[in-house]
Amino acid sequence: MRSRYAAYVLGRITYLRETWHPQTCPSELEVPQGQRWLGLKVLRSELGGAGDSRGTVEFVARYKLAGRATRLHEISEFERIDGRWLYRDGRDGRAAMQ
Repeated sequence: MRSRYAAYVLGRITYLRETWHPQTCPSELEVPQGQRWLGLKVLRSELGGAGDSRGTVEFVARYKLAGRATRLHEISEFERIDGRWLYRDGRDGRAAMQ
């Protein structure tokens, strides 16, 4: 999770694609120009250990775009394939709190 956040901060599209599950990776992927990331807070994780094939991470990432501060609250699902963790998909973390 943290490495993918760092890739967004640095605009490393290639790394994001390499760590995205091939069944869910979008054909077009770009980081908006002028987006400034302000921080990442991991709220919880489930599974994702040495013997697991799946894992879940809930996080809040803050960023600014066009002068507007925004919070991205997501529950992300990861899958281990050939020893590598790949981002499968995510859902809105705010909805899970309701």
